[in-house]
Amino acid sequence: MTIPVRIFVRALLTVLALITLGTLIPRPLSSSAERASPQTTILILSNPIHTDIAIPLDAAIRARFGFVEAAGAPISHPDAAWLILGWGGRAFYLETPDWADLKPLPVFRALTVDSAVMHVALARASLAAAPDVRAIALDAEGYARLLDYIERSFTLKDGRPAPIPGAGYGQSDAFFEAEGWFNALVGCNTWTAAALREAGATTGWWTPLPQLLTLSLDLHKRER
Repeated sequence: MTIPVRIFVRALLTVLALITLGTLIPRPLSSSAERASPQTTILILSNPIHTDIAIPLDAAIRARFGFVEAAGAPISHPDAAWLILGWGGRAFYLETPDWADLKPLPVFRALTVDSAVMHVALARASLAAAPDVRAIALDAEGYARLLDYIERSFTLKDGRPAPIPGAGYGQSDAFFEAEGWFNALVGCNTWTAAALREAGATTGWWTPLPQLLTLSLDLHKRER
């Protein structure tokens, strides 16, 4: 049985309308709160389908996120300058370290519903100059709210974030169990957008792709 062309066209137009509105409509709709002077710069890392947040490593961050060391991310290494954090679907995240590893089942799970995981990795100072990296300056209160939001994304077991044994892409990253459920509508990029809003930024109402999130940040930057 084939789908009538008119139904396909209507569905496509509906999706395009939702994407357009999701990018153009700011979230929050208005913000009258005064911003303090920016004190901390974070990075947003983008690839064609995924975004991560990188926070600068200092003594306080190394102490707060010290649990990643035992899981395989050597946060105390002197060359580590950035802690990279991302939220995503379990099957796709764990089984697709590279595009060459793409498999049908993780893609299917990502397009339907999957449990969530947190990925943590480390990077040198040169990350700030890498392509597809956006710097965002935050004031002290916004940065504190961002860190709280990230920390709440980890699933706790016995009061501590729960690592996933044996999971990781290399020698400086690790995976942890995460709160929430991943799907095509509420995915890694909507998590990043929510984190930025916690920090005081204005994003589009719904930005399921990195390109939409970046565009919405440009469109609404006067409101941040």
